[in-house]
Amino acid sequence: MTVPTNALMRAADIAARSQAGVAVEVVEEAGSTNADLLARAASLDAPLLLVARNQTAGRGRAGRSWLSSSAGSLTFSLAWRFDGGVQRLAGLPLAIGVALAETLDTLGVQVGLKWPNDVLRDGDKLAGILIETQNAPNGGGVWTVIGIGLNLLMPDELEAQIGRSVASLPWLARMDRNELLAALLDGLAGALREFDRAGFGAFSARWNRRHAWQGETVVILDAGNILHEGAAAGVDDAGRLLLDTAEGRITVLAGDVSLRVKGAS
Repeated sequence: MTVPTNALMRAADIAARSQAGVAVEVVEEAGSTNADLLARAASLDAPLLLVARNQTAGRGRAGRSWLSSSAGSLTFSLAWRFDGGVQRLAGLPLAIGVALAETLDTLGVQVGLKWPNDVLRDGDKLAGILIETQNAPNGGGVWTVIGIGLNLLMPDELEAQIGRSVASLPWLARMDRNELLAALLDGLAGALREFDRAGFGAFSARWNRRHAWQGETVVILDAGNILHEGAAAGVDDAGRLLLDTAEGRITVLAGDVSLRVKGAS
């Protein structure tokens, strides 16, 4: 199948269009860009963006698979080192959601955010975020690998495989992919530098303005079991979900839990 000219991705072209000062690699195929960067983390000495034209074993949160198509999806991971321990990273998935949303906003796309790590378009999932960490050698902080899958086109057969309605951005798919990836990289790098300086507190109000389910009655699930139920009330400065329950407001930590609109399948 011939790849449209606008869908061709080249590392040099992405780097030339970006202001982030981050090294870029593009590979034809990867099982998981996150897994590949984690395997290389000990030898990295600077941030690195790894883009796969085709990802065959993409991973989502809580061990789920991330299905994508080479022609209709962007699948990439960014390795970034933070000083200190993993405790400094509280709220990072939400900050990345803000960065994606704000970048898409500059491209004319309005999206919402679902706690803790989904980007929604008209209520359906448009992008997912997976963050994994590995200690840097010799006490040199923590390498954080930020994996992102973004739907541009959604073939019927792939949506059938996923088994639910999924959002896409067919008009954005017409944009030059190198330019699009450069814009996303710039937004992510800027957000990561801001997070490093100020933590999630610098992002919480921006996240809350885009909270897709603000005020909705939701349930918090863990392995299919309901842990809590209440009205979603945004997040605090640590990235915890605020939930107004019958017993009062509680905070929910990010972890192996899922958020569902009550009554939704």
